[in-house]
Amino acid sequence: MDLSEFVLGGLASTGATFFTNPIEVIKHVIKTRIQLQGELAARGTYVEPYKGLFQAFVTVAKNDGWAGLQKGLIPALYFQFIINSFRLSIYQMALNERWMHTKNGDISFGLGLLWGAAGGALGSYLSSPFFMVKTQLQSQAAKEIAVGYQHHHTGMIPALKQIYKKGGLFGLWRGALATIPRASLGSGAQIATFGKTKEFLIEYNLVTQPILNSFTAGLFAGSVMSLAITPPDVITTRLYNQGLDEHGRGLYYKGYFDCVVKILRSEGIYGMYKGFWPNYVRIAPHSTLVLLFFDELLRLRDAYFVKRKI
Repeated sequence: MDLSEFVLGGLASTGATFFTNPIEVIKHVIKTRIQLQGELAARGTYVEPYKGLFQAFVTVAKNDGWAGLQKGLIPALYFQFIINSFRLSIYQMALNERWMHTKNGDISFGLGLLWGAAGGALGSYLSSPFFMVKTQLQSQAAKEIAVGYQHHHTGMIPALKQIYKKGGLFGLWRGALATIPRASLGSGAQIATFGKTKEFLIEYNLVTQPILNSFTAGLFAGSVMSLAITPPDVITTRLYNQGLDEHGRGLYYKGYFDCVVKILRSEGIYGMYKGFWPNYVRIAPHSTLVLLFFDELLRLRDAYFVKRKI
């Protein structure tokens, strides 16, 4: 793995977050709370303080203030840097080594899916403690609009210390395996779609200018990623946010598949797509910028080394 590509992957993600920051914080907080409301209750049988993206934004701002919309931003940035460093550098390595190409030289969607999933799985597992803290901070709300289990963290560092004190290293990675399906599906769908779409746009002379090509392919890849990632995202949110009993076991779910079964049984397929629109509003532009910035940073790096050799 090229260390420069590892660093550029993280920089591309944090650079994209700089531009999508207002959407980022709003999406994370609102998406998390929409996914937690009505937990294990049939649709229509519970009060919904968050009825949609805009109404949820107004509700959070009114009850929690602007600070409520910024909860979890710092651990979210750590999470984004780590996961994208791994998944984008692994994607680029597979591309450079032609591990994503068929015998006739075309980029394979299936192989792109495989390498995108591998990078996403590794990055998400290693960044799991920050995703957990982000989720728990974003679930905290004023009593009038609180949904799901309520933790009482005052920030990222106190949260990490409290989690470690209760469960040690295992506690910091509690639920980490649940992130793997989420990251694998989302990253695999995004990377495979991005590579194939770029090739398609060039092959049929539709969008050949490098920046526009990366932008268009990134936007389409982000749309596909939103569809793929929402169900496992709901499951991950529920598992990370649930409280623990005196034996350190989850109060609601025994594990990943128990969570899937209980959501489908109590909330139906609708429950698996709670928070889709907040997800989409954030993922589509963020995915576009991450992939565009990564491509441009690689081009700048390559141009710099070519110039140095000259």
